[in-house]
Amino acid sequence: MPLQILNQPELIEASPAVGAAPASRFRWVICGLLFYATTLNYMDRQVLGLLKPTLQDTVHGIGMTEVQFAGIVSVFSAAYALGLLLAGSFIDRVGTRIGYAVALSIWTVASMSHTLVRYASVAGPLHATAVALAHLLSRLPGMSSSSSLDSLAHLSGAVIGFGVARFFLGLGEAGNFPAAIKAVAEWFPKSERAFATGIFNSGTNIGATLAPFTVGFLLYKLGWQYAFLGTGTFAIVWLVLWLTVYRTPQQHRRVSASELAYINSDPPQPTTRVSWARLFPHRQTWAFLVGKAITDPVWWFYLYWLPGFLNARFGLTIMKMGLPLLVIYNVCTIGSILGGWLPARFIQLGWTVNRARKTAMLLYALCIVPIVFIGHAHTLWQAVGLISLATAAHQAWSANLFTLASDMFPRRVVASVVGIGACAGSVSMMFVGLLIGLVLQITHENYTPVFLLAGSAYLLAILIIHLLAPKLAVVDID
Repeated sequence: MPLQILNQPELIEASPAVGAAPASRFRWVICGLLFYATTLNYMDRQVLGLLKPTLQDTVHGIGMTEVQFAGIVSVFSAAYALGLLLAGSFIDRVGTRIGYAVALSIWTVASMSHTLVRYASVAGPLHATAVALAHLLSRLPGMSSSSSLDSLAHLSGAVIGFGVARFFLGLGEAGNFPAAIKAVAEWFPKSERAFATGIFNSGTNIGATLAPFTVGFLLYKLGWQYAFLGTGTFAIVWLVLWLTVYRTPQQHRRVSASELAYINSDPPQPTTRVSWARLFPHRQTWAFLVGKAITDPVWWFYLYWLPGFLNARFGLTIMKMGLPLLVIYNVCTIGSILGGWLPARFIQLGWTVNRARKTAMLLYALCIVPIVFIGHAHTLWQAVGLISLATAAHQAWSANLFTLASDMFPRRVVASVVGIGACAGSVSMMFVGLLIGLVLQITHENYTPVFLLAGSAYLLAILIIHLLAPKLAVVDID
């Protein structure tokens, strides 16, 4: 899910004065490249959901069922969780320039490889492997008549190929935010990092907004395979620009002496690392983890199943989804902004951080509840209104959930706590995604039960967070 950045006083320290404004501003070119990559990240992620109705077609697509679609989303989630565990240390080891390039190369090759699944030379061996594996497993005691083995044996090679491609897509995409955050830390002083991160992070909404128009055009002009190739082409352009342009500020010819001094104007900070094992015994860690595990899958549901819902309920084709999705994701941006403003206003009125944060989160949770009535929406724009309110409130909720980590933990472990929560959200989606697929297949694409769960998840989450961290007490790691 998109990273939420707040202008919280506890997160940002003003940089020391460094005299006149720097003579060059090349750091904002770097920020533009980060924005470009993040936009691509969400375009590649959105393609599958947009193409879902087409891929389910047995003639023009690959005959994908609801459960198979959910399984592929779960495979992506598992790979994303694994990637989050590996990406940070890899990028620290090889550097931002190479690490980011490797991550984007992996997810670009994975995205473009979706086009190969229709070739018999690829699909045939994959199907044969599934049949052989099912036959081997059938020899185990009690497995000879398993329905799951029968389903495995009948999996098409194209569906298996999509699962393999999505696994590597998730593995590569997990490197985007760790690399981008590290680049911001290298190129910006503390006083500008929140603003720079907010700029590149806006690529999440831009990517989700541009995807329907790009995918729709390529689908109807050339075919669904070209939707994956098209985004890959944009990625190749970014890769050339990145490897050509990016260096550390100290090594870059375009950076003036005054800009370099400005970038390095912050005093050094302690860098002592704290292992995850030292964080798990604390109730505050579990409060954040549970909050992410319960609510992250709701955002993934909107990202992957919203196009399918609009198609099933209102008959929208991809070409007609552009405006509704444009409205929804732009309202999300408003939710992100208001999400940070409201608790800050409460604090200005004299409220404690605990009271301000949880009151705001409760209000956002209540704003999401009306989504349970989407079954009674008789027009497209009634549904778009309910979805826009729910997704904007989710972004506001998410902004404050991320900030809980900085409320309860010292700065030097905030990233680790956020990493734990992000992994929990991805692992949760592995199972929730399969549940969504089963519900939709059994009910013949009745989305009402799923929206009922989505509308109630946040109230459950805020209750558990309050029980685990009633005062948002700061953890003493040492």
